[in-house]
Amino acid sequence: MNYWLMKSEPDEVSIDDALAAPKKTVPWTGVRNYQARNFMRDQMRVGDGVLFYHSSCPEPGIAGIAKVASTPYPDPTQFDRKSKYYDAKATKEEPRWMLVDVQIVKKIPLVSLAQMRERPELEDMLVLKRGNRLSITPVEPRHWKAIEKLLSRSG
Repeated sequence: MNYWLMKSEPDEVSIDDALAAPKKTVPWTGVRNYQARNFMRDQMRVGDGVLFYHSSCPEPGIAGIAKVASTPYPDPTQFDRKSKYYDAKATKEEPRWMLVDVQIVKKIPLVSLAQMRERPELEDMLVLKRGNRLSITPVEPRHWKAIEKLLSRSG
């Protein structure tokens, strides 16, 4: 099993939006970075763990625990001319952008970016690296366990 941190802007899809969705599942649309796309397309498997991360908001941080709920499939927003994620070079025959569905397991008390930075065991986590802007990053099993431990203390 692999682990991932997936960033979502709460204005687009928040943890509460995902919880309110049918089967607590949302398609992870709008990824327009090739490395992040490749993680979804080539490495994610159904059942992989996901840290649902709120980004580009007043207090960024991990807002929930989720899992990958589908195999990759073409992101429909790339074909929608009205979408801000429209890609004129993408075709149904040769889609450029893929997504997976993500299912919320549980909402958690926010683990803020500041809290994560305070934890020595998380210091080399990719989301905390200077200059990292990727919306999807792999999470080491030891980092996943450290987050779980942190949550068990606070909950």
